Amino acid sequence: MAKINVAVDAMGGDNAPKEIIKGAVEALSDERLHVFLVGRESEIKAELAAYQYASERITIINATEIIGFDEVPTSAIRKKKDSSIVRGLDLLKEGKAQGFVSAGATGALLAGGTFIVRRIKGIQRPALGTVLPNAKGYFFLIDSGANMDCKPNYLLQFAKMGSIYMENVMNLKNPRVGLLNVGTEREKGNILAKEAYELLEASEVNFVGNVEAREIPLGGADVVVCDGFDGNVLLKYTEGFAKAMMGMIKKELMSTTLSKFGALLAKGAFNNLKKSFDHNEVGGAPFLGLNALVVKAHGSSNAKAIKSAITRCTEFTEKNIVEKISLSIQKDNNSEEEENGI
Repeated sequence: MAKINVAVDAMGGDNAPKEIIKGAVEALSDERLHVFLVGRESEIKAELAAYQYASERITIINATEIIGFDEVPTSAIRKKKDSSIVRGLDLLKEGKAQGFVSAGATGALLAGGTFIVRRIKGIQRPALGTVLPNAKGYFFLIDSGANMDCKPNYLLQFAKMGSIYMENVMNLKNPRVGLLNVGTEREKGNILAKEAYELLEASEVNFVGNVEAREIPLGGADVVVCDGFDGNVLLKYTEGFAKAMMGMIKKELMSTTLSKFGALLAKGAFNNLKKSFDHNEVGGAPFLGLNALVVKAHGSSNAKAIKSAITRCTEFTEKNIVEKISLSIQKDNNSEEEENGI
């Protein structure tokens, strides 16, 4: 049984280090796993004292600095070499860990991932991918916030990476790829959308055309491709709408004695619905296109979310996602060279 090493930013997020460390300890139920807890050693040891665990399966990497959410990402990565994010990414670069999980500053994590871990050869821009619920199960939104300005070819690569992730990690065969747009007709949208449409249509991905936002919750596509600006807007609206909807449903169910009785009978169904919208179940957003896996966990992640994110790292490693993305991009580059007579 091959050992899988995952580094975890113990100081990142609203609930660090308590919930981060609790999640890491719970993740040790997977016997293949070894965890590097990166952060202030004294604080990590104090939290670990509350648990019984196989001590040889957790290694503490002391990091004295923390990158705040309000810091300029590139500057913070450059100046705070002893931060938990930089030290964790260094473990990836050195090949000591196969994955890194952090609920810390998104910008710093993305900048550090790009500059320290670096892109897979041929990948023009790495992208954040987020698994979200729909009427048919789940879909993968990519890019969900890493690249505010994109070129058509970036979106093509996002589609390929998203397809590989959904097929191998989420076990969805031949996932349907849709391009986020304001209409389903191929001539709809801005210049980026129109040019990306042509590239996707000519590619090997299972492209089903443009998909409108209202079709996404109904299962219009398994992989939804867009630039990071639109993707992040869609992501945050979805999170806010889900929270508001659950609140409205609860309010109505508690409004009368009869509705309260009905709510009691349907409690299991409502709990399942709430669970499907809970980001703690999914664990985090993988930053695809790097030479190793970086997972951005939600800033308010609890222990369940951290455990889920670590589990994603083990699945990602087992399925050789980096290698599969690399081979896919290499194949494309070889095809382009043949077409150009190189």
